[in-house]
Amino acid sequence: MTTRWEYLTVPLLIHATKQILDNYGEEGWELVQVVPGPNPENLVAYLKRPVGEA
Repeated sequence: MTTRWEYLTVPLLIHATKQILDNYGEEGWELVQVVPGPNPENLVAYLKRPVGEA
């Protein structure tokens, strides 16, 4: 059976990155990539988790 994924894009504040990622990690989300956001104080995280693990 093929794993189906759902994805989430989350804004990250540099001063709270660990807390934000830990919160999503507890919900089963896995970090895929972090890219620069619209301004220097923001990043954007791309996360995924298998469908149905909510």
